[in-house]
Amino acid sequence: MARLAQTAGLTDVQQEIVSTVRDFVDKEIIPVATELEHRDEYPQAIVDGLRELGLFGLMIPEEYGGLGESLLTYALCVEEIARGWMSVSGIINTHFIVAYMLKQHGTQEQKDHFLPRMAAGDVRGAFSMSEPGLGSDVSAITSKAVRDGDEYVLNGQKMWLTNGGTSSLVAVLVRSDEGHPEGTAPHRSMTTFLIEKEPGFGEVRPGLTIPGKIDKMGYKGVDTTELIMDDLRVPADRVLGGVTGRGFYQMMDGVEVGRVNVAARGCGVAQRAFELGVRYAQQRHTFGKPIAQHQAIQFKLAEMATKVEAAHAMMVNAARKKDSGQRNDLEAGMAKYLASEYCKEVVEDAFRIHGGYGFSKEYEIERLYREAPMLLIGEGTAEIQKMIIGRRLLEEYRSEG
Repeated sequence: MARLAQTAGLTDVQQEIVSTVRDFVDKEIIPVATELEHRDEYPQAIVDGLRELGLFGLMIPEEYGGLGESLLTYALCVEEIARGWMSVSGIINTHFIVAYMLKQHGTQEQKDHFLPRMAAGDVRGAFSMSEPGLGSDVSAITSKAVRDGDEYVLNGQKMWLTNGGTSSLVAVLVRSDEGHPEGTAPHRSMTTFLIEKEPGFGEVRPGLTIPGKIDKMGYKGVDTTELIMDDLRVPADRVLGGVTGRGFYQMMDGVEVGRVNVAARGCGVAQRAFELGVRYAQQRHTFGKPIAQHQAIQFKLAEMATKVEAAHAMMVNAARKKDSGQRNDLEAGMAKYLASEYCKEVVEDAFRIHGGYGFSKEYEIERLYREAPMLLIGEGTAEIQKMIIGRRLLEEYRSEG
């Protein structure tokens, strides 16, 4: 029988890339993921392996040393990686978003300086919008940049940086009032700065501190941090795109493809939960037969598999829409919303199938149960996705009456 979530219409190259990543996940990630996750240990050997496979440059153009692949190829690889361990897909995703923003919005000098080293994995990316006092309300950003000659002086505190410690390049969104008079709409007075730093914790460059890892319920291994700027000086040529006031749009473009990535992660985690559930259901016996032969369990498996297929199809559609050059915020919002919600439900059903053993740290489903909730929040909550979807639907179906 064919595996769930197959993708029609892939080229031979795409099939080979995805198959290679799947084999790597089965051999190098799944056997060690739970142990590393319980220790909250950064998966350095896994990351090194992904670097050798060229995953850090998967969507970076060939002229900069990357593979020049599509968003669909990337999303399918993320789906496979998340199936093994979602934290690893987060390490790749934040790097990819920064590389994508540079490719789409960077100056030629910025592209030449950063993209070849990002493709090789020598420079690792992270990005930051959120702050301690805000979540989904990006317009409430208080971190600020002030021009001082050929530099900007940045002050403020950012929150929830994936790769905050291990990254060497951070794209940071702050308020910059230069050239934007009082009363300008908040999203028109924001700028993205490209901040280079040393990997690690503490003061990683003068004026920039990464305090340490945030202790999380799940999504462990990957370092999630704060970022504190205290009179941090950044050269003016490190304004993304070279012009202030465009940061909000640049970040939203990055987050849009990031939502496809989160959808792919949801698909991968849900697939793994289904695999664990259907396997356990055939091994566990009650009342003289495998629990898979009980109608109640078969109904659960049927619902789980259908959700896996539906989420995968929506994720693939969103990626292909973006690859075609069309606007895909509606499709990306729908895919992210559905995949994260279905992921949570499929994981919970697999957890229920495991019964009491699902509560034990010996079983992989316990880790998935703690990981799935992050997808409900990352790259925009379900409520934010519904707002995006609703507004876009009203644009498409605007009444003439």
